Amino acid sequence: MAGRAVSDHDALQGFLGKWRARWPEWAVADAFVPADQRERVWAWLALRDELAEAAWGGEDPRPGDAKLGWWAEELDGWSRGARRHPLGLALQKVPAPWPGLAACLPALRASRERPAGLDAARFALEPYAEALTGVAQHLFESTAPAPARNVVVSLLAERLLRGPVEATPLGDLDVRGWARGLLAHWPPPGDGTRPGRLHAAIVRGRLSRFADGKSPPMPALSVALAAWRAARA
Repeated sequence: MAGRAVSDHDALQGFLGKWRARWPEWAVADAFVPADQRERVWAWLALRDELAEAAWGGEDPRPGDAKLGWWAEELDGWSRGARRHPLGLALQKVPAPWPGLAACLPALRASRERPAGLDAARFALEPYAEALTGVAQHLFESTAPAPARNVVVSLLAERLLRGPVEATPLGDLDVRGWARGLLAHWPPPGDGTRPGRLHAAIVRGRLSRFADGKSPPMPALSVALAAWRAARA
C-alpha cells in the first residue's frame, strides 16, 4: 500500500507539472492563493484542462469521446468514494457535486462542433459552465458561485487558444475576430472563488494578447497586476 501511495503521489505531481507547464503564469499567480489551497487549486485546474483536451484536442474526436466517457464514470465514482485517477488524491474527498459535472460532459463534447455563431457557442457550453461553478463553490468554500456567463466566455477563450489556429475546431473562422468579440462580451468579475477569478484573469490576458497578434503567454508583471485585481474583486 505504501508503494502505491508513493506511485499515486508521483503520478499526481506529473499531472500537475504538465498543467503548470501549459500555464506558466501560475508561478506568479500562486502568491494570491493561500498556501494550504494551492495543490487543490492546481488539481482542479488540471482536471479542467484534461477535460478540455479530451473534448477539443486532436483532429479525430473519437479518442476524446472515449476519454470523456471514462471521465464521466470516474467523476461519478468520486461521490461514492471510488478513485482511479491521480488527480482524485487532491479532489475526490471533497463532497462536491461530482455526478453533476459528469452529467454535463456531453455538453462539453458538443461544443467541439463548429458553432453557428458566438451566441450559439455560449449557449452550448452553459450547462457545463454551471456544473464547473457548482463544484468550485464546494472545493473552495465560496458563498456564491461565479455567474455561468462569465465561465462560458472563459471556456470559449480557452478553446480558441488551444494550439495552432489551423488546428482548432473553429476551423477557418476569423479567430482573431472571435477573440475580439469575446473580449467585448466578457463580463466584469463577479462572485465565485478566488482561484476561478485568477484563472479567468490569466485566460483573458492571454486572449487579449492573441487578439493583438502577440504570443499569448503573459509577462510576469502583467500577470501580477491582473492577479492582484482579480484577487480584490
